[in-house]
Amino acid sequence: MSSDSEKKRVQFRAPRGLVDRADTLAAVFETDRTDILISALQEYLRDAAHSDEMKQEIAEAYYDDDITFEELKALVGHEEAANFRLLKQQLSEAFVEDVAEELADG
Repeated sequence: MSSDSEKKRVQFRAPRGLVDRADTLAAVFETDRTDILISALQEYLRDAAHSDEMKQEIAEAYYDDDITFEELKALVGHEEAANFRLLKQQLSEAFVEDVAEELADG
């Protein structure tokens, strides 16, 4: 996983009005558009990490193996990620035990 000090170039298209607003805000704070966009993205990700609905979707992606534990940890923090990992292990063990019981009964 890369550190926050490493930079990665990204390019995307956004509605002109949104970019214009970011440019205006950058002028007010005497900074550049990139700083405004980085701040907005950081705030969005911070809010997402505290939203129960977003955390549930992130957890489901982890349970479905769509994201790794390291990616999970980067999104929700170490403690919350550890809880999700433990629950995933418990769910997997319970599933295996249920299938084993069904096979033994069948």
